[in-house]
Amino acid sequence: MHKNRFTRIGFILAAAGSAVGLGNIWKFPYIAGENGGGVFVLVYLATVLFIGMSIFIGEVLLGSYAHKDAVTTFETHSPSKKKYWKFSGFTFLTGVFILSFYAVVVGWIFNYVVVAATALPANVQEAESVFMSLLQKDVWTQIFYYTLAFIVIAYTISRGVKKGIEKLNNILMPTLIIILAVLLIYSVQLDGFTQALSFMFSPNIDKFKSGSIIVAVGHAFFTLSIGMVTILTYAASLDKGVNIVKASLTIVIMDTLIAIVAGLIIFSILFSAGQEPGKGAGLVFITLPAVFYEMGSIGTVLAIAFFVALAFAAVTSAVSVLEPTVMYLVERRGMKRKKATYSVSVIFYIIGIFTLLSNTTAFSSLLTFGGKNLFDWFDFISAAILMPIGGIIVAVFVGYIMDQKVAREALVPYIGENLYKVWLFIMRVVAPIAVLLVMLNEMGVISF
Repeated sequence: MHKNRFTRIGFILAAAGSAVGLGNIWKFPYIAGENGGGVFVLVYLATVLFIGMSIFIGEVLLGSYAHKDAVTTFETHSPSKKKYWKFSGFTFLTGVFILSFYAVVVGWIFNYVVVAATALPANVQEAESVFMSLLQKDVWTQIFYYTLAFIVIAYTISRGVKKGIEKLNNILMPTLIIILAVLLIYSVQLDGFTQALSFMFSPNIDKFKSGSIIVAVGHAFFTLSIGMVTILTYAASLDKGVNIVKASLTIVIMDTLIAIVAGLIIFSILFSAGQEPGKGAGLVFITLPAVFYEMGSIGTVLAIAFFVALAFAAVTSAVSVLEPTVMYLVERRGMKRKKATYSVSVIFYIIGIFTLLSNTTAFSSLLTFGGKNLFDWFDFISAAILMPIGGIIVAVFVGYIMDQKVAREALVPYIGENLYKVWLFIMRVVAPIAVLLVMLNEMGVISF
């Protein structure tokens, strides 16, 4: 076994850690309930298994075959007359956009672990005041926790694949699963559990529109961390001989189950307290803290457990988006891993300071243009443009450009000839069209 490669379980936990992020815990449950409940969940599962997993397998295939950084991987697989495809590997720069605002959110979560342990807000109004004060006024508190988040992320990456990334995920992912399992057991006993089940899983045709399909495809795509060569980069450090299809399916199942369990937990607690479901930052940082307060001492314990779990999910995802850039600098530029990590981290950190400040009252006017502040622009550009483009590139490259013998030899032994043909059709036709529609919808070019 190569000293700097993932074991099979290490790869699964690391890739699952990349996929399991804030979107699973605060976005999926809400969009499921708002887009038809059980009908949406079925459509979502279908898109995850076919479109999302197909591109996911494509990234794992590329990475596990070349065992190189993203740029070298695309270059290696490109025909001699199509070497310009090597530039596809630079989609790792999407990590610049993502980490520069995502780490700010990780800092908010770190702060709320402390808030949960010391002084939960007594009601929704107070909770909103606390969060908006942090966001708009308390710059130094934000910077402190943002810096702490970046130190954790950079230190983990600097330690390498085995001692850093795999070790972190081997600890945090099982702990995350245990915390969520305990919270689920508690939630099952609440009065709101049945209502939570109904909200997420009861078929509601009236709420399911044509646009719900695009929402399902979009979330299936984004939740698996595809489109920014993170999975490709992790797969480059995967031990040879691993069944990449089985590993990919395991990761997809873990990612989906965690999203479903998180939804049941959150909505059981909300409905038991007589609260209506919200979404995004308002749900996690305003509604839930107030609800936890009303639950008394058990609420404090639950709040700490919830925000620790959220922090674990956020950190493992944040680590994954930095690794492709570091790996490129190490392999293509000959830099030592620590130097590469800390050099690029300083750049990302400084950019992130500006995204953080763009939410504050003092600096928002200077860092707002085109109707969005810098934080929102980074979020929009990465989610609506860069990640979809990255996903389309992978699908087209694997489906048309690379030597099909490589894909066939890698996949047919595990899935058979017929399923291979289905997978190839999805990569060549279904996935590019579906992801393009998601991108155009996110950009407001078309509307469903």
